[in-house]
Amino acid sequence: MAKGNAFVLGATGQVGRAAVRALVADGWEVTAASRRGGRDGRWPTEVRSVAVDRNEEGALAAALGDGCDVLVDIVAYGGAHGRQLTGLADRIGSAVVISSGAVYEDERGRSFDTQDEPGGFPAYPLPIPEDWRTVAPGDTSYSTRKVALEEELLAAGEALPTTVVRAGAIHGPYCPGPRELWFVKRALDARPVRVLSYGGASRFHPVHVDNLAELIRLAAANPGSRVLNGADPTAPTVAEIGRAIDAVMGVRSETVLIDGPPVDTVGLTPWTGGDHPIVYGMTAAEKELGYRPVVSYEESLPATVEWLTERLGSGREWREAFPGLAKYQVDFFDYAAEDAWLASR
Repeated sequence: MAKGNAFVLGATGQVGRAAVRALVADGWEVTAASRRGGRDGRWPTEVRSVAVDRNEEGALAAALGDGCDVLVDIVAYGGAHGRQLTGLADRIGSAVVISSGAVYEDERGRSFDTQDEPGGFPAYPLPIPEDWRTVAPGDTSYSTRKVALEEELLAAGEALPTTVVRAGAIHGPYCPGPRELWFVKRALDARPVRVLSYGGASRFHPVHVDNLAELIRLAAANPGSRVLNGADPTAPTVAEIGRAIDAVMGVRSETVLIDGPPVDTVGLTPWTGGDHPIVYGMTAAEKELGYRPVVSYEESLPATVEWLTERLGSGREWREAFPGLAKYQVDFFDYAAEDAWLASR
């Protein structure tokens, strides 16, 4: 007997694909909604796919029809999307909405929004609990928009019980901006040396899509108004990530460490965060939902590496293959600059 009807918005993205699989396996009847109405080849045939652009007036309401028992929103962003969902509360039993760990700020008001300023990288507690302070809601940045989204949803209370999941650095197949590419491409290009700033000790807590899907599955079955972090069981350093990826790819690389910050792009990685680690606490999810991770970072790597390798194909330019990483307008593979710096040592 089905647990009920689940409607997944953003179903063909990296998290949505895994969430649909987890919900189907747990006994839900799932409608997978995306702008193009696509499908994942690993979904069973009973998954219903629909095309919907939530930003078109009335489109989401029409797609919901008589409603659903749980709505899983992977792509909600900003106060307007929060109001859109609360405005449909009479058709939605409960909701699970993906937010971001980027919403937190430290005791000096520093956050992801200030990290590129001199001395602006935040120093968070270890680990960061869900009741830690956040940036103010607004429409000026990714972080402020996510807080605006959260506040709209949580204010609804029992009218729309919503579990907000603040995700860490999401990884796994289908990632539009895969951080692991920094090491994978170097291995494919036969680069023998990896230069890491801050002694290779930077930590930005990752979360695999399957662990997020497990949180979504549990929250769907246990509705409530709450905020939970979403992170893997450990937060490896960038040096540990490099060694783990090299092991999967069967290469041996020399790691050269810079004690301080990057030298322009030399030593800069997608995890680089200065001397202050970013680690998210998972105690609330464990206590409230009985959450246990389904995969570790290291266990998840072979599938990620395989997907990245296939997507690069035969010499495909990395910016074309991964526009989500290219948008930062940083050349993460400036080998000439690396060689010049290494020669100057």
